[in-house]
Amino acid sequence: MTDVVSPTALSEVQLRLLCHDDIETVKLLCGDWFPIEYPDSWYQDITSNKKFFSLAATFKEGIVGMIVAEIKGRTKVHKEDGDILASSFPVDTQVAYILSLGVVKEFRKHGIGSLLLDSLKEHISTTAQDHCKAVYLHVLTTNNNAIRFYENRDFRQHHYLPYYYSIRGVLKDGFTYVLYINSGHPPWTILYPFPLKEALVSYTPNTCFNRLCVGPAPDAENEVPISSVHIGTTLASLSPCSIPQRLYRQAQSLLRSLLPWSNLTSKKGIQYSRTISATYLTVTQTTDTTDTNYSQLFRTVSCCPRTVNPPDASGAIKL
Repeated sequence: MTDVVSPTALSEVQLRLLCHDDIETVKLLCGDWFPIEYPDSWYQDITSNKKFFSLAATFKEGIVGMIVAEIKGRTKVHKEDGDILASSFPVDTQVAYILSLGVVKEFRKHGIGSLLLDSLKEHISTTAQDHCKAVYLHVLTTNNNAIRFYENRDFRQHHYLPYYYSIRGVLKDGFTYVLYINSGHPPWTILYPFPLKEALVSYTPNTCFNRLCVGPAPDAENEVPISSVHIGTTLASLSPCSIPQRLYRQAQSLLRSLLPWSNLTSKKGIQYSRTISATYLTVTQTTDTTDTNYSQLFRTVSCCPRTVNPPDASGAIKL
């Protein structure tokens, strides 16, 4: 690719579905964009299995961007995101999950990422019509470019997922981001329908914004500074998974100081297991044995009392 791309490049970009002949090219692009190494079966599936919406943006016949998504029933959403939709929606309600979205470096900030995302939403309106109520994805908490890109397109932070990703043996925190469509909404809470980010709004000078947000939002025609601090990021700095342990130890120490004769021992107390990581490199199967469930890929076990998994490469979105 050329180092300099014409401002009119978007007018020359064409869209088409990925096919089997694209596998080697897509492997090279994903290797450059994303930290997760996918098995060969993943590339086979996204280029041949009709359950995936795999769209390529091409410029002069070369792939310069792509999006991979899956429209599925709400009952097939993994456990940690099971509350994306309120329980009042019928069981046959659908959601769209973005597995990956990336653009070649030289073509970023030319609107190609937005074009791909808009094409997915158009596909949803054509195929699922109003049965699909949400579009969601996972992203690394440190991936500010991706976070800004999605927030500028009305996605909202839904969950903070500690130790969600296992990338090259290092555990990373993640966020779930959701865009509600067709009157979809999460379970009603004391905060909903107010965005969570409004809970920690910081009205500060632009110099402070620059410290929080480095660089422009990808594909953004009008830069919109982020004036909030992510609740999840704040929680990450507090190490929430260790809070129960610390509280228990402090309570135990207090009892020992007040009741030295009690002979309390840690063996009689609550045992907190801290299984840091159990990464499964095998791919599990869905109830349909002909389909591979990539939402189980690279699963990690959190030190929190639940199991989460990083199913996608969108946590390292390159736009």
